[in-house]
Amino acid sequence: MAMQDKIKELLDRRVEARLGGGEKRIEKQHSQGKYTARERVAMLLDEGSFEEFGMFVTHRSTNFGMEKESYLSDGVVTGYGTIDGRLVYVFAQDFTVFGGSLSETNALKICNVLDLAMKMGAPVIGINDSGGARIQEGVNSLAGYASIFQRNILASGVVPQISVIFGPCAGGAVYSPALTDFIMMAKNSSYMFLTGPKVVKTVTGEDVTTESLGGAEVHSTRSGVAHFVAENEKEGLATIRRLLSYLPSNNMETAPEMPNNDPIERYDNKLNDIIPDNPNKPYDVKDVILGIVDNREFLEVAPAYAKNLVIGFARMGGMSVGVVANQPSYLAGVLDINASRKGARFVRFCDAFNIPLVTLVDVPGFLPGTGQEYGGIIVQGAKMLYAYGEATVPKVTVTLRKSYGGSHIVMSCKQLRGDINYAWPTAEIAVMGAEGAVEVLYSKEIKANADPEKQAEAYAEKKKEYNDLFCNPYNAAKYGYIDDVIEPRNTRYRVIKALQSLQTKRLENPPKKHDNLPL
Repeated sequence: MAMQDKIKELLDRRVEARLGGGEKRIEKQHSQGKYTARERVAMLLDEGSFEEFGMFVTHRSTNFGMEKESYLSDGVVTGYGTIDGRLVYVFAQDFTVFGGSLSETNALKICNVLDLAMKMGAPVIGINDSGGARIQEGVNSLAGYASIFQRNILASGVVPQISVIFGPCAGGAVYSPALTDFIMMAKNSSYMFLTGPKVVKTVTGEDVTTESLGGAEVHSTRSGVAHFVAENEKEGLATIRRLLSYLPSNNMETAPEMPNNDPIERYDNKLNDIIPDNPNKPYDVKDVILGIVDNREFLEVAPAYAKNLVIGFARMGGMSVGVVANQPSYLAGVLDINASRKGARFVRFCDAFNIPLVTLVDVPGFLPGTGQEYGGIIVQGAKMLYAYGEATVPKVTVTLRKSYGGSHIVMSCKQLRGDINYAWPTAEIAVMGAEGAVEVLYSKEIKANADPEKQAEAYAEKKKEYNDLFCNPYNAAKYGYIDDVIEPRNTRYRVIKALQSLQTKRLENPPKKHDNLPL
């Protein structure tokens, strides 16, 4: 065969591979408002940067007549490219080929990408759109999943791993995304569950739709499995690009520093009036976050789940930071099981990837009740405590208002190796609020000594005494638990200066095989 013929054969094969399962199946994918695997990769990466591997891979199965049907690439597109000029590895399941189901060779392609990402120290983005295991391949498909999971586990905390769900992701397939750092879903076209509606109906008798069992809304509001939800695929991929801009490529680097045109000494006068005079009145902590970060830009993570705790990424003085803040406008900002899990995982992610933590505190305590105690709030709350205590990245804490009891400790206090702890003049740092404290300390005395009509007056007097002593930041500052009391409008400047001073921080935990955090 002449050279030109061989080149023509190569080009023909490339055309065939790019067609996946064929024009009809591509049209069907488009008719459902979904893009093909290669279209998604092209949208995600910098234009023209994608280098594909394994284009000519085919399956090896001969069971159930499979040898008669074979497609180049075998249902997954793999390779590398760049996002904002930085190296990333990607795989995208191709639903037009056997429903994107996982075969032995398909898994080998994904494992190859994960191995390369680890060697090069680059993030991995997996775009999932698959019917699950390729049943015709039996145990080989299961072995393929297990091989992928093992790599996800070893890569955890070494390179950022992001999962994008743009279609079905069911059965054992859900565990790869669950092992990664962030999960993105799209409204009305993504779903994740271990067992589908038919199995649920057979086993439990429940009637449930695909959407209400494992759709984007369920996982972003109720289960907390999904961290981001997009209106459509295009918006979802743009969010992934934005997310990566805040992250380093691996655990040995710091996040890229961006040029900053927002003056660090910028005052936000609104912050001087944001805390209501009534301590029981809420305000939106996101207004505080936007007031202190660069250009009022904040990428919130899991915004619809456990809304009593706000987490997300921002820049301060051009540096990437992870923000953790209690939200007084939802459940008064209390910590509960879901908020503790959400916060702990985010803090551990930031610590693994050298992203400093800025913590804004306004927390009245942990949510009481049998539901929380039976659900293990003791262990769940300890996760958050553990995450902050374990973290060695720079930690700057600002107490805005309430910081009571155990929840004060959990929110990056000085004794959990908080580096610089500030407070606003409105801060109240105490074991509990005045109401409860006076009840515990003086109830017997007042009832024994005061006339019934004078008891209310006695209570009020003791409450004022307690408030004067503890409902200010100066008592904590007296003991050195607060480094300085700062003017709210000056918070941005003080936090950025603190972060700049902490850039050379060196702190290591004792050597160990691994920890045994309270799970």
